[in-house]
Amino acid sequence: MTPDQAVSAAVSAAAGWAAAPPAERAGHLTAIADALEAAREELVALADEETRLGGPRLNGELTRTTFQLRLFAEQVLDGAFYDARIDRPDPDWPTGPRPDLRRYRMAAGPVLVFAASNFPFAFSVAGGDTASAWAAGCPVVVKAHPGHPRLSRRTAEAIAGSGLPAGVFGLIEGEDAGVAALRHPGIAAAAFTGSQRGGLALARIAAERPVPIPFYGEMGSVNPSVVTPGAARARAEEIARGYTASLTLGAGQFCTNPGLLFAPAGLLDEITAHLREIAGAPMLNERIRSGFLAAAGALGVRPGVRRLVWPDDETSPEPRLLTMDLEAFKDDVDAAGEECFGPLGLVVTYERLPDVTDVLAGLPGQLTTSLHAEQDETGDLGALAAVLADRSGRVLWNQWPTGVSVTHAMQHGGPYPATTAPATTSVGTAAIERFLRPVAYQGWPQDLLPPPLRDGNPWKVPQAVR
Repeated sequence: MTPDQAVSAAVSAAAGWAAAPPAERAGHLTAIADALEAAREELVALADEETRLGGPRLNGELTRTTFQLRLFAEQVLDGAFYDARIDRPDPDWPTGPRPDLRRYRMAAGPVLVFAASNFPFAFSVAGGDTASAWAAGCPVVVKAHPGHPRLSRRTAEAIAGSGLPAGVFGLIEGEDAGVAALRHPGIAAAAFTGSQRGGLALARIAAERPVPIPFYGEMGSVNPSVVTPGAARARAEEIARGYTASLTLGAGQFCTNPGLLFAPAGLLDEITAHLREIAGAPMLNERIRSGFLAAAGALGVRPGVRRLVWPDDETSPEPRLLTMDLEAFKDDVDAAGEECFGPLGLVVTYERLPDVTDVLAGLPGQLTTSLHAEQDETGDLGALAAVLADRSGRVLWNQWPTGVSVTHAMQHGGPYPATTAPATTSVGTAAIERFLRPVAYQGWPQDLLPPPLRDGNPWKVPQAVR
C-alpha cells in the first residue's frame, strides 16, 4: 500500500469511524485485542526472531497491548473524553444574554503513527498511539519500524481479520513512505516514539507543511535520579541493586532508563559490585548496538570521567558504569547529560545536596526524575522536589522509572526535548486527548447536533449542563 493509498483510504473512512456509536467502536477495539491474543504464539515467535527480546518479556508486552486496547474500549463506552458541555440560553447572563452553546471534543481526523523499535507490540502497529487514536474516532496509518517488519505485517493481518472497517487502519513501510504520509494533506496529526534526531526531523516537517499539524514526539531522556545522603546510609545495598536492575532492564533499551544518577561517593562501591554481577544481553539490532558503543565510548573519554565497569572487549554490549564529580559534570553538562540508548550509567558524585538542586534546574526536559530519600529528610527536600517536577513529566519517590503502567493517572511525557508536546501523554487513558479537537455549536437544531450534544443524549455520554 502506498502512502497516498493509505491516507486517502483513511480520509474516506474518517467521518464514518468518528460517527460510529460507542458500542460499535469499542467492539472493534475488543475484537482486535482478541485477534492478537488468538495469534499470540506466532506473534511472539516472530517478535523474538526480529528483536531478540525473549519470550517472557514479549508475552508480557503483548498482554499489555491487548489490555490497553480493551482499556480504551472502556473509555469509548464511558464517553467522558468528549467533555460535552451544554450551556442553556440565559437572558440574564452577567456579560450579556447567553445563547445556546454546546461544546465537545471531536475526532481530529486521520492520524499517522511512527512505530518504535524497542516495544514491538506496545508502541508499534497496534500499540498505545494507535489504540488511543482509534478510541478518539480517528483512522490510523502506521509507518512500520524496520526493526521488526515481519511482525508488523503479521500484526496488520490480524487487525484486518478482526472486521475493522476499510480505511480505519493502513500499514506503510520505509522512511520515504513515512515522510510522504506526514506531508499528505489528509493527515491531521502524527505520533512518534524514538530518537531525538528522528523525532525533531519529523516534527520540523509537520510544522512546515502548508497546513501544520500537531506532532506528538516522545524522544527519550536520561531520567535523572537523586539519592540523598540519608538514603545512601540507610539503604545502600537496596538502592544499588534496584538501580542496576533498572539500568540494565531490556539491555537498557528503555526511554525511561535511569542513565544519570546523583549520589554520595560512598555508594559507588555497592553499585559497581552489583553491576558486575549482571551479564550483557543482545541489543535490538546492529544499528542500535553500534550507536550504543559509539555513545558510550565517547562519554567514557570525556574530561573528568572514570570507568568503573567496562568490558575488556570494546565491541561487547555489556553494561558499563562511569562516574564523575559534580564540578566536572557542570563543566561538561551538555555531553555528559546526553542520552546513551543502552545499559550505561553515569554516577555523578556530590558533597552538598543543594548543589545538586542547582544543577538539575539547568538540565533539559526529561520524561522522569526520581528521588530516593528517607522520611525524616522530607522537611529539607522542598526545593529539590520542585525542581524535579519542573524538569520532568513523572516524579518518582523511592522507585525506579522503568515500568510505565497503563492506567488513568499515568503521565508519559515531559518538557522539551523529552517530548515535543509536554502537555500530553503517550501512555494511559489521557493519551486519547491528543487526537481530539474542541468545537462549539451555537444555536443549532437538535437533529444536526453530534449525538454527545443532543438533549436526548443518544450515546449516553456524560454531559455538563448549565
